[in-house]
Amino acid sequence: MPRFLNAALLGAALIIPVAMTPTALRADDRTYHDKQHNDDHHWDSHEDRAYRTWAKENHRKYRDFSRLKEEDQQSYWSWRHEHPDDQRRTDRH
Repeated sequence: MPRFLNAALLGAALIIPVAMTPTALRADDRTYHDKQHNDDHHWDSHEDRAYRTWAKENHRKYRDFSRLKEEDQQSYWSWRHEHPDDQRRTDRH
């Protein structure tokens, strides 16, 4: 019984930090299809950062992208096509 208890405690100690990690920091394998531009977008930390910028610029409260209405998601993808990463990097330097 003590071995089982030790193993359970060790397992919990290893799993809890992963479960409590914010969604934005976890590896994310979501892919979204942009109907208007007929292309796919892989969601990663760079995309999440761009989405947070869009939300701020449009005076919106941050919500998980997957929970947005389709119309709002499409609005983001249209904005994203006008604000590629290359352009954003050169604006900051």
